[in-house]
Amino acid sequence: MWNRRHFIAVCSGVGISGTLLPGVLWTLAQDKPKITKDMIDLAAKIADVPIADEYKDAMLNGMNGAVQGYEEIYKLHMDNSVQPALVFDPLPLGYKLSTTRVPMKISAVAPALATKAPKNIEDVAFMTTRQLAELVKTKTVSSKNLTEMYIARLKRYDPKLKFVITITEDRAMAQAAEADKAIAAGKYLGPLHGIPWGGKDLLAVKGYPTTWGAGGFEKQVFDEDAEVVKRLDKAGAVLIAKLTLGALAQGDHWFGGITRNPWNPEQGSSGSSAGPASATAAGCVGFSIGTETLGSISSPSTRCGVTGLRPTFGFVPRTGAMALSWTMDKIGPICRSVEDCAMVMSYIHGQDGKDRSVQPAAFNWDAQLNWRTLKVGVLQKDFELAPLTEMKPPKPIEEMTEEEKTRWDTQQARRKAGYASREYDHKFDTAALDKLRSMGVKMTPIEIPEFPYGPLRSMLEAEAAAAFDELTRSGRDKLLTEQGPQDWPNAFRTARFIPAVEYIQASRARFLAIELIDKAFKGFDVIVAPTNSTQLSVTNSTGHPSVILPNGFRGDDAPKPQTQNTNFGGGPGTPVSLTFLGQLYGDAKLLALARAYQEATGFHKRYPKLDA
Repeated sequence: MWNRRHFIAVCSGVGISGTLLPGVLWTLAQDKPKITKDMIDLAAKIADVPIADEYKDAMLNGMNGAVQGYEEIYKLHMDNSVQPALVFDPLPLGYKLSTTRVPMKISAVAPALATKAPKNIEDVAFMTTRQLAELVKTKTVSSKNLTEMYIARLKRYDPKLKFVITITEDRAMAQAAEADKAIAAGKYLGPLHGIPWGGKDLLAVKGYPTTWGAGGFEKQVFDEDAEVVKRLDKAGAVLIAKLTLGALAQGDHWFGGITRNPWNPEQGSSGSSAGPASATAAGCVGFSIGTETLGSISSPSTRCGVTGLRPTFGFVPRTGAMALSWTMDKIGPICRSVEDCAMVMSYIHGQDGKDRSVQPAAFNWDAQLNWRTLKVGVLQKDFELAPLTEMKPPKPIEEMTEEEKTRWDTQQARRKAGYASREYDHKFDTAALDKLRSMGVKMTPIEIPEFPYGPLRSMLEAEAAAAFDELTRSGRDKLLTEQGPQDWPNAFRTARFIPAVEYIQASRARFLAIELIDKAFKGFDVIVAPTNSTQLSVTNSTGHPSVILPNGFRGDDAPKPQTQNTNFGGGPGTPVSLTFLGQLYGDAKLLALARAYQEATGFHKRYPKLDA
């Protein structure tokens, strides 16, 4: 019996197959025992690859004879955790890594903080991890009390914000008791010791479900902790919850609902690190861990007004985390301050001997680093607001039907409303640049070179389809909550038509992009950028690090969101963000300038009124 996967395997097995659309042959041959010359002709026409008659017999022999070997690969039933033999390296030619580690140097806190116990334990709920660490270190507040308080807040606000999948209460209380005992005995492990945290539920935790946020995976359990979880355990941190993510790391829609934005619960928190950003913003964890492939730390950090670090690709091991794209996935902290991110990064980075993409680079946080010595670039043109261009109707208004007029008027109204929102938000970008200049930061304008960056996304799509190949072929993809044109089930099916040759071509183009960006960024330690600009997809492809931090809050005069769709943000009272980019493995310097800006502005000290 022939089926779809036979055809896909066959097309992959032919030397010229990378330029064909295997699904076309499948459609044409559903009732046929094998591929024919006529089918090749039709597929070749669609693929725009002329094939001479004299080659077809040889192609048929290869295509109809290649199935057995690929069937053997299917029979391996490879888990999502199996890595490809190819390893992505973002380093340009001649790039030298700094591999010497030195002890972390954190900032000092006000002495009064460590001597005055709070009257109400919830008074510390929105403190930074750095502040919480001082309270725990000095035994002013116990890990047990912190853990109980944050778990209670998770339970209280989850019905409203939908940010929890599993509360790991038994594990957490045991860890908190152990932390208090060790600290009382003088065995303090460092600034994460005793601090409650939450992890995106694509990190495996032994003894608890790891759902990936997806229908059909609700009861999935792994028998080993993810490497990041192991490292935070070793640092003495207390895991209190597995937090939501959009199904298979897309958006904020998961099998239990929609994770909400604490600043405006009518909106989704964006994704896919939806739960970590929402819970951190809501003061329900000390810090959290998220992941990013193409905006999944940046977007929810912006929406929820928290600080997110997307580390350099290959800085943090992904062992035990769900794979979406082996060449683009990154794990990073989502916190209430830049220094919190730096402290967490200090414990989770470095090689583990299993994730082969991780480099031996050192991350050395120094809160006293003189950020004034850093060389700073700015994507000046990206900060400029382009004027609203006039669109001509497809035909004269007087010739339109009433339905066409209504559709045209609606389209124009949305364009104008979208521009009004961008125009309003632009003042925050302008204010940020002015503030940096007032701090004495000299910024040199630079540009991201012109290049077809968009098509590089095909690598992500092909890898994601491979990571969930069996889900697609088995038909279990219908269990996923979201089934729209932009959602994973459809994307996985569509990606099966990406030719192998074109995937390799995109990889080669990506190498050129890496060299271009390296040349553009050369000589700069930090680059200031608007969050929602070309840089987001570009630097995710090239592996550069970024820090996203709150940059103000929209006033009551802000344009309201154009739609009640939870996918859209904005509107009165909601946060905006600013992004700082860095050199590959230059994350510590990047964080130093971002922290200076954050301390000078103080936007991270505001928090949402959840009981209003």
